[in-house]
Amino acid sequence: MPTAADYLAVTPFAARAQWRSIVVRPWAVEGRRQVAFTPVETLLCLAASLLVEHRRYGGSTAHRAEEPVPSLAQLFKRPNSSILAKMANLDGSRRNGARHEVEVAARLLGGQDELASVYRIIVRAARDVGVTAEDLPDFLYLEHDDAPLILLGQDELRTSDIVDAVQTEHPGITDQVTELLLIAAARVGQHRFARDVLRNHGHRCVFCGLSVTVDDRRAPRMLVASHIKPWRDSGPRERLDVANGLTACPTHDVAFDTGLLTVNGGLRIHIHTDLHRKIDTDPALHAAFGRPPLAERLLLPADALPPQRAYLDWHRTHVYRHARTT
Repeated sequence: MPTAADYLAVTPFAARAQWRSIVVRPWAVEGRRQVAFTPVETLLCLAASLLVEHRRYGGSTAHRAEEPVPSLAQLFKRPNSSILAKMANLDGSRRNGARHEVEVAARLLGGQDELASVYRIIVRAARDVGVTAEDLPDFLYLEHDDAPLILLGQDELRTSDIVDAVQTEHPGITDQVTELLLIAAARVGQHRFARDVLRNHGHRCVFCGLSVTVDDRRAPRMLVASHIKPWRDSGPRERLDVANGLTACPTHDVAFDTGLLTVNGGLRIHIHTDLHRKIDTDPALHAAFGRPPLAERLLLPADALPPQRAYLDWHRTHVYRHARTT
């Protein structure tokens, strides 16, 4: 049976050997016990959890799971449901996995640099034995450079807020590994939330329409996806609700977060009174908060899920009305 070291310290040699066994493996037959997951498979399922929330899919909807679940299932010669079940084992929501797998998940999800290193070893080993990018897409976009693995939306989270939420929502936790896994899960959930908000808004600032691409790739850090009702004040469902998020450029994100901007139930953008009085006499302020570039109403794609009125009302009551400009 593999040990934690087989996951955390996987070598290119070991990864290539596991890939060779996967490539020649026959397809799983329904009703028969499947071959055990190799460390390579398990680690890729963990990496996939940064993109896919397995709880969205049940036994009858596993076939609808988004990428990279279908690609991994095809490559591992397993049904989608097996990939989703392994992801559930890794986040502790199912107890069928080995204890050391949960420990590995807690450590790697809590340290993105280590996860990126392991991911690169596995993907490059796959290429060495003939597994192509069509068979195994580089779904974390880390294969060809040494860029860090960045979880989106983390600036909004304070570790103390996460710890308080975990202890409140899971009273009586005494197991350190479980607590670390829940803290990591909160950060991963925030990453998925931010990604989904960016997608929902077409990767454009909803206040001014800014969208920046360089060499056909979206420029990093030019857009922020944040909660309308902040994470620390939201319940578990609200923290993952796309209708509780807005995509903004850094300037308008901070302005909204500090109450210089707000949005009413009709999606009209309001500027703080003190700020509004200075716009016409200050060129710099006009460049950021004049109309244009600031839109009259939120700039949303036709198919976007609009922000929920309850969240906008919360922002006006708790943030906009108490904003200070000095």
